[in-house]
Amino acid sequence: MSYCFQLQLQAITRHFPFPRFSHYKNSSSFSCAKDYLEMEDTKEASELLVADPVLLDKKIDAIRLAGPQKLQVIADFDATLTKFWVNGIRGQSSHGLLQQCNPEYDAKRQQLYEYYYPLEFSPTIGLEEKTKLMEEWWGKTHGLLVEGGLTYESIRKSVADSNIAFREGVVELFEFLEERDIPVLIFSAGLADIIEEVLRSKLHSSFKNVRIVSNRMVFDDDGRLVSFKGKLIHSLNKNEHALDMAAPVHEQLGDMNGQTDDNTSFKKRTNVLLLGDHIGDLGMSNGLNYETRISVGFLNNNIENSFSCYREAFDVVLVNDAPMWGVIKLVSQMCSSGS
Repeated sequence: MSYCFQLQLQAITRHFPFPRFSHYKNSSSFSCAKDYLEMEDTKEASELLVADPVLLDKKIDAIRLAGPQKLQVIADFDATLTKFWVNGIRGQSSHGLLQQCNPEYDAKRQQLYEYYYPLEFSPTIGLEEKTKLMEEWWGKTHGLLVEGGLTYESIRKSVADSNIAFREGVVELFEFLEERDIPVLIFSAGLADIIEEVLRSKLHSSFKNVRIVSNRMVFDDDGRLVSFKGKLIHSLNKNEHALDMAAPVHEQLGDMNGQTDDNTSFKKRTNVLLLGDHIGDLGMSNGLNYETRISVGFLNNNIENSFSCYREAFDVVLVNDAPMWGVIKLVSQMCSSGS
């Protein structure tokens, strides 16, 4: 990171500190953006940037006045709910952790990753061209999974052996939302079956308010992958038009508290907290006629080159693979009963 960019970042964080949620026993007493702007600087403050605090304050007020019954959370999975760095190395994605127990096909998928991944985040490739490239990448990868004879048992073993972990505070965020009956839609360009297995094995808990919209596999009676359900979801076309693919979602995680709302109920919740690590994640709410949306962007890597774009695109930007405490603080303000 260049010296000039460090100075720019420090200047912004001095003006926009954001305290850690756990520092305050009574979160409702800090109910507006202006409240946390006056708080002392902390490590979490240096990781969280607000470009327009006045606008954010207005959005928080609007969502709080409408009440939690009008709010939903839409979240990306890889590098948003999960960490970008795990044990000092790049954490795996729900696609990347998968091992087919077939070295030839694992190598072919790795070659695709090495070619397409830099193109996904290239700032010089236009959206239309990049979308076509992502369709190519996902289509070829799914084809290799079927051709290579992936089994469900391979998924279980891959997750058990994986280098993937959730951000600190994800469980607390889900618990906070579940207590208030606020639904969470996890939109992912990855694989729903793997995401469910990660949730089971890493969180050791199920949440009745969480549903997944992602690429879902079809297995035969022998547990071998034969096809994929529905439309292809890649990193640039995730949105609520794909909501029908969420049914039934989460049943394999063992919803012990009865049925969840059907998918039409999500469209009645017209206030959105959106979490993503990619500019394309902002499109996840495109299928919803929302009234107010607060977007949080996780800028995990290549910060100097991408900072300006993220600051313009998202209401709040979390840098340096930050934990989820700032998001919990934000959603607690949105659900506060204080004036």
